[in-house]
Amino acid sequence: MKIEGITPILNVSNLEESFSWFEKLGWKKHWDWGDPPSFGAVINGKCEIFLCLDCQGSHGTWMTWWVESPAAVDELYRLALSRGVQTLAPPEDRPWNVRECHIAHPDGHTFRISAGLPEE
Repeated sequence: MKIEGITPILNVSNLEESFSWFEKLGWKKHWDWGDPPSFGAVINGKCEIFLCLDCQGSHGTWMTWWVESPAAVDELYRLALSRGVQTLAPPEDRPWNVRECHIAHPDGHTFRISAGLPEE
C-alpha cells in the first residue's frame, strides 16, 4: 500500500463561520456538501482541509489517507480486519465519486481510506 496524500478533517461548530475564518488567512472555500451543507473544504495552493459540522458524531480527529486506487481501499480494509484493527465502515463507493472505508484509532480518531473513482 502506498499513501499518496493526507487530508485533515476538522470538527467545526459552524461551517460558514469556519469558511470565513480560513478566508481571513488566505484560504479559499473550495466546495461544500449537503443541503444544508454539513461538510466542506478550504484550499490554499495544493493544500486542502476538510471541515465537518459536528464531525459526524465523533469527538476525535478525522483524517483521509488517499491511496493509489479503489482496489487499494479494499486491500487496506482487509489488512485492518486481519490484524484486529477496529473498522467503522466497509469499503463503499460514495456519491462524491470516492471509494472509502473507515477505521478507528484506539484514541477515538477516525481514518478514511479513500481513492477517487474513475470518471464515467
